[in-house]
Amino acid sequence: MMDVTVIAESTPGPIAINCATFVGYRQAGLAGSLAATAGIVIPSFVLIFLISSFLDNFLEITVISHALKGIKIAVGILIIEAAVTMIKKMPKQVFPRVILACSCTAMLSINIFAWNFSSVNLMILAALAGLAFYAAQGIKKQGGGVGK
Repeated sequence: MMDVTVIAESTPGPIAINCATFVGYRQAGLAGSLAATAGIVIPSFVLIFLISSFLDNFLEITVISHALKGIKIAVGILIIEAAVTMIKKMPKQVFPRVILACSCTAMLSINIFAWNFSSVNLMILAALAGLAFYAAQGIKKQGGGVGK
């Protein structure tokens, strides 16, 4: 499951869709991946389509509004759970743990406060921080630096 999650998180799109596609592919090739992806996308799409076509202002309905707030909290808890699992399995080095903690905090904040910030941008920032850190370590190990 950890391998599926890592692959699913490294590709664009919701994790559930990526996991379904990967598992479907492993079980039955291209046809399996298409069937698994359709199986996870179509029910949600149909449900949202039906709700939106019959109710103009369905977000103003108190029950719907509260349900969506609960879903937002559940997503935050799932993010925390994934972070804890990854922390337990990652190497005992400081920098990767700092990147993970900062990324997890940023994702939770983006989710809870509904900020308009793409998770792709967050991954790019983490990658740039990692590249800069390891480039600086490489320069330090070589004894080089500015002025040498």
